[in-house]
Amino acid sequence: MVLHGAQPGGYGPGMDESALLEAARGGDGRAFAVLIEPHRRDVRGHCYRMLGSLHDAEDAEQESLLRAWKGLAGFDGRGPIRPWLFRIATNRCLTLLDGRRRRELPADLSPGAPLSEVAWLTPYPDSWLTAYPDPQADAERRETVALAFVAALQHLSPAQRAALLLREVLGFSAAEVADQLDTSVAAVNSALQRARKTLAEQRPRAAEMIDDEKIKDVAERYAAAWHAADVDAIVAMLTEDATFSMPPLTEWFRGHPDIRGFLIGGPLRHSWRMLPCRANGRLAFGAYIWRDDLDAYRFAALDVCTVDGDRITEVVAFLSWDLWEPFGLPERVAR
Repeated sequence: MVLHGAQPGGYGPGMDESALLEAARGGDGRAFAVLIEPHRRDVRGHCYRMLGSLHDAEDAEQESLLRAWKGLAGFDGRGPIRPWLFRIATNRCLTLLDGRRRRELPADLSPGAPLSEVAWLTPYPDSWLTAYPDPQADAERRETVALAFVAALQHLSPAQRAALLLREVLGFSAAEVADQLDTSVAAVNSALQRARKTLAEQRPRAAEMIDDEKIKDVAERYAAAWHAADVDAIVAMLTEDATFSMPPLTEWFRGHPDIRGFLIGGPLRHSWRMLPCRANGRLAFGAYIWRDDLDAYRFAALDVCTVDGDRITEVVAFLSWDLWEPFGLPERVAR
């Protein structure tokens, strides 16, 4: 079976779905690859929203598509394949969530929580999202992977999370969601009501501005401040109540005095280079620390920034040496 993009052999994105389905049922993996390609990114994004983990989302996507391939005979073909694919992906995620603790960000972590038992939320590349030609629709879809929104989803039960995402993010009807979750429309509507109430109590941060030129200006000034190790310039770009956290470390900082003290006593004792990118619908940076032994800057963290106007309200620096690749960043940067 082929699971990566349209393949040669007479198949293409414009081919009729029923013809592709017939060929795929006949064992043609190339036809199956073309059949599912329009849905791959949305399936992966759905798995991320459900699971809160980039790596888990990749695994769940692959497992779901493999299950779809093996179970293709069970699809009746009387409607589009999309609802059926998301039924498989959702059920796979629900199985993975069974018995798991919710994923956290440091600022949301309960005091005294044992570090060894914490599962951390992870960032998600914007390049993995489905791009929409309409700017407003594109911006709205990016909001559905914002860290604040995904963190708020963690406070829902898995069933509530699934109902909300299938209905309000992916746009399935209540009847379709009921079929996907093997329940009733009344149960779906009840789960949605409870989910909306919980999300309202969590109050995720408002969306950042979407003006690309302003975001570019913020990115350039923030990177320049880090390159110059200018703590005054960095702090001046933050709102008065900004937060700075670094999962998997539980410690986090709020406000100018605390963040200034942290930066002077910690990160700014080293030399850094920042490469802008996009994560979770937000401005982000690959953060590279100077290494004498390598004679180069090496990737150290993925910093996701929430921007309001021309200032930053939150920085979540994910301290992981292996995040450079999924975000299309280099592992090292020369001096």
